[in-house]
Amino acid sequence: METTPAKGFAKHDHRACVATALSAADAACLARKVQFTPVRRRTLEILLEAHAALGAYDVLARLDADGFGAKPPVAYRALSFLVDQGFVHRIERLNAFVACAHPDTTHDPAFMICRSCGTVAEAQAGNSALGQSAASAGFQIEQTVIEAEGLCPTCQDPS
Repeated sequence: METTPAKGFAKHDHRACVATALSAADAACLARKVQFTPVRRRTLEILLEAHAALGAYDVLARLDADGFGAKPPVAYRALSFLVDQGFVHRIERLNAFVACAHPDTTHDPAFMICRSCGTVAEAQAGNSALGQSAASAGFQIEQTVIEAEGLCPTCQDPS
């Protein structure tokens, strides 16, 4: 079975990746009739550019540098909106946020977090052993978030 690397770890055209995601978010907000304000857009762009999980204060510092202000509610409100819209996920283990790699689908994310460089890659959890166990126990899972910590391909390479 051949697999492709998760987007955060795979080599790709990063500018096109960011532009495509922002365009999709623009279209989704228009369709949902919600406002994709400049601060919300820039917050998503910051997370897309990073390909790593960023804390709210990291995002706030970048927003402040871009002239959006330095008050914590600025970042928290933008991040809350982006999570609610499915454009961003919260990484519980890191108390941080990462742009969603699959914002156009309903999914249960699984995150691979490099403990060395901080890169975060998102995969889809799919039909996991947990789901099978829950089904056999009669338990209905409403939401799962899987977070795995390890070393990305780049940080494993000794050369």
